[in-house]
Amino acid sequence: MKIEKVEVERFSLTSSKPFDAVVAALKSAVGQPDIVEFFKASRAANSFPELERVVQSGLGRTGFMLFAEFDLGAVLRRETGSKMPNSMRFLVGNPLIMKEMVKHVSDAGSYAPVTILIDERSDGVHLSYDRMESYLLPYGNAEALAVARNLDAKITTLLRECAS
Repeated sequence: MKIEKVEVERFSLTSSKPFDAVVAALKSAVGQPDIVEFFKASRAANSFPELERVVQSGLGRTGFMLFAEFDLGAVLRRETGSKMPNSMRFLVGNPLIMKEMVKHVSDAGSYAPVTILIDERSDGVHLSYDRMESYLLPYGNAEALAVARNLDAKITTLLRECAS
């Protein structure tokens, strides 16, 4: 058994835009394929070029797709029966980017697709993301870190766009 300590860096920014507008901006920037059909088509692909075509068809203009979303605020409201702030967790990614990290560091598969958290707080709507580079830094693989840095840049650009 092996336990590794990983220090994670969180990117976070605050928007004065309404929660729904920030969420709408994110959803308009990423592909939203029918995920069941996407996985069926991915499994049915007989070659890597065919798989690439399936992935590309699911991506939005930012080169990412939405794999899942979780309405955390709704869950909290069900428990408390009161008006809790909105909070949504989105799993966003690109299988082709994930592949490039995983082929150098197998554990990178634990971190992709990435989580984007959008939540309301007293000072505005927060958009948060744990940087992939920080997850992969302990592995010391230059190739995986280069892919992770590029991914971090794309995700933080997306969040800045959604916040403004």
